[in-house]
Amino acid sequence: MARFDEVRATFWDDGDYGVQQPLTDEMVGEAERVLGVTLPSALLDLLRVQNGGIVAADHDAFPTSQPTSWSEDHVPFDHLMGIGRRDGMTSLLDTPYLVEEWGMPAPLVLISGDGHCWIGLDYRTCGQDGEPSVTWFENDLNSELVLASDFRSFVEGLTAGSSYGDGSVGDPVSA
Repeated sequence: MARFDEVRATFWDDGDYGVQQPLTDEMVGEAERVLGVTLPSALLDLLRVQNGGIVAADHDAFPTSQPTSWSEDHVPFDHLMGIGRRDGMTSLLDTPYLVEEWGMPAPLVLISGDGHCWIGLDYRTCGQDGEPSVTWFENDLNSELVLASDFRSFVEGLTAGSSYGDGSVGDPVSA
């Protein structure tokens, strides 16, 4: 089994926080129209298993080659937004508003974050129908860091955030 398929089988955590209605082809078409881009097939594969929600602990971080405000060596990825309009839940469809509100570049599709820091599909280089890179955006610092050249590679590179420790003496981070 390929690495993406292994991750897909164990990607989602239990619970319904952030979970939208089951994904349909009509919902994908509406999202691509609203967002003005073609969404990566690997993203849609995950959202067809579960349409957004909390990411399992084995896949809730991505290693970085340089420090960010979050950590010396990784960024969090504790949830993946789905596609939908469930009350009280942010989804990929909220990207146009959020990009404008936070003064972020476009075209971009935000997939995870909280305002100050986001992980997004970055279409600036590939164009609206291309395969976007996955980028970490820190709005307060006006900085960004490309995490992976495409979404599939991003998913295959996810690791357990707990493996990074908390930075205390004896934890992996400070060792």
